Amino acid sequence: MILNGNARLRHYVATALRKLHIDFETFCALPLTGQKAVGTYRYCQHESFEILMMSYSWDGINYHHLDFTRGDEIPFDVWEALTDPTVLKFAHNAPFEIACLRYGWGVDVDVTQWRDTMIMAAYLGLPLALEKVGAVLRLSEQKDARGKALIKYFCEPVAKPKKKDGFRTRNLPEHAPEMWAEFCEYNVQDTRVECAIDAYCEKYKPVPQIEWDYWALDQRINEAGVTIDVEFVEAAIASNNEFQKRTHAEIRRLTGVENPNSTDQLKDWLLGEGYDIPSLNKEFFLDVDPSEYPPHVARLFELRKLASKASISKYGKMLMYLCDDGKNHGLFQFYGANRTGREAGRGVQPQNLKKTFSNADKIDALAKRLQLTPDGVREVVGDALETAKEAVRLGLADVLYSDVPDIISKLVRTAIVPAEGNAFAVCDFSAIEARVIAWLAGEDWVLEVFRTHGKIYEATAANMFNVPFESVTKGSDLRAKGKVATLALGYQGAVGAMLTMGALREGILEEEIPALVKAWRRANPNIVKLWKKVESAVKHVLEKKCKYTLKLPYTSLTFSYERGYLFIELPSGRRLSYYGAKLRGNKICYYGLDQKTGGWVTQDTYGGKLVENITQAIARDCLFESMFAMRHLDIRMHVHDEIVAEAERILAASVLEEMEEIMAVSPLWASDLPLKGDGFVSSFYKKD
Repeated sequence: MILNGNARLRHYVATALRKLHIDFETFCALPLTGQKAVGTYRYCQHESFEILMMSYSWDGINYHHLDFTRGDEIPFDVWEALTDPTVLKFAHNAPFEIACLRYGWGVDVDVTQWRDTMIMAAYLGLPLALEKVGAVLRLSEQKDARGKALIKYFCEPVAKPKKKDGFRTRNLPEHAPEMWAEFCEYNVQDTRVECAIDAYCEKYKPVPQIEWDYWALDQRINEAGVTIDVEFVEAAIASNNEFQKRTHAEIRRLTGVENPNSTDQLKDWLLGEGYDIPSLNKEFFLDVDPSEYPPHVARLFELRKLASKASISKYGKMLMYLCDDGKNHGLFQFYGANRTGREAGRGVQPQNLKKTFSNADKIDALAKRLQLTPDGVREVVGDALETAKEAVRLGLADVLYSDVPDIISKLVRTAIVPAEGNAFAVCDFSAIEARVIAWLAGEDWVLEVFRTHGKIYEATAANMFNVPFESVTKGSDLRAKGKVATLALGYQGAVGAMLTMGALREGILEEEIPALVKAWRRANPNIVKLWKKVESAVKHVLEKKCKYTLKLPYTSLTFSYERGYLFIELPSGRRLSYYGAKLRGNKICYYGLDQKTGGWVTQDTYGGKLVENITQAIARDCLFESMFAMRHLDIRMHVHDEIVAEAERILAASVLEEMEEIMAVSPLWASDLPLKGDGFVSSFYKKD
């Protein structure tokens, strides 16, 4: 069915690449969205998966619709175009359409021939979702608001089959012909909006070709996936459930309450014991001193704290995303953080997995528990992390550990494993943000540290307190202060940033922090000046609506105002985008997504925050440049500033060596930026 025919497309002059915009609507018995979402790959690989319809447009001029439920066939020119390198294929969230073609129709898709309007929008600082982009830009074409109801009706199984419908488990076109016609129109409208976004983005400097190369690499990494240790995951869930069951039983015996999860029932019991506790939230347990309460009340607090830990959600998500090959696929969203271009996580979200505990800490704990020396424990149990994992696998975690949920939550990374006979080579950029901000600011003493011994925490403390470098030793109070200051203060943070970065946990007194902030700023005057330079440059550009190049000691940044945008061109040539940027009084503001509500709101920024965006964006460019240089390796993950490759166990050490060498090479656009890759080989994923 042709909705808007145009004979001109039959005579398109083939001097430029043609564009084919595509959108699919599908059915599957598994959920694609919501808390039980299984991810694109498992969804498209499931036996119930079916492509219901397709809308498409050649060059955004006319729009076609194909209804496969009534026998429509794909025109020959469209079918050929799916693998034709002279045709650029477009979709919004293109990995979904690519997966549909691969697993639904068996098309040998070359991702380098595709473009994603979601990435084009993100590059301009816009939301990722199709409907939000259309709404924000007030495009003439908007996503049809009826879509959610239509998708729920036709694309998902019937949640509660009804007698009047013959207890059918799926709604077909013949069950609601008028709704189906609306659904077909909705499908075409999505392609209209997609084309409108493409046309809007074309008015600005395009996404650089190297970014599409990075995007294609990212799709290959998502396609490769990571193997899940299913036996361990199931054992971890079972161990946690058993622990919670025993804990709840003890709470019932102790208090007599019917539901140990009910805070109201527990607060009533505490009131009867003479304690009016307004809240039993996480903050209460951080501050409460059990010694101030009778033993039975203190025991309740301990049990409640243990029972309230949500330690298995990541494990559950691993099983939800588990494909037939035993892997999780599609865990990375390219340009997910559209302010910096960093990746966002999907599914188990590798970017926010808990850190694995250190061997030293757990060896000491086990030594105390088993009344052995640390060396004796090592002789008996070997690696503490491996011991903990095997204890969970065998259902013996409660024998070695008092806080089973905490152990399980800290082992979640180890559930990601290489294939049999392989190992992971994990390589991380050492202190990349501290290196980049020093390079931008021309803080030469910091750069010299990174060109030599690399002990930035010790050197920072020595500079802050004017003491010899040799006197700042590992484990000392001075090093702790240097470490927290380095991590917290580079982006104009002060007391609040130090507290957030764990100053109190490091033994730093709150009353000490203001003096530490001043000392760090005195030691890093050029970084302090950088905040002011960047803020002044942005204000100048927004006020004059002009272009300005800020020359820095080792590089330059170009700021420009264009049709309502503030653009910051990085040394790599990539641009950061701030939509609707303007001065409001003396404040810099722009529009962005509220991280809590998801709403499109005005946000304020300032010199230090802009420097943070720039620094993290440059660090991201370094990461992708390194990944692209090692694309011949079997990269499986990239988390923050870390790259994870898989190799045969016998070759893993040499692969790691190659990764470290590549990550130590400065980009051409930052030849004097000292970089270093540091890594390890492991039989499972962990944080070293």
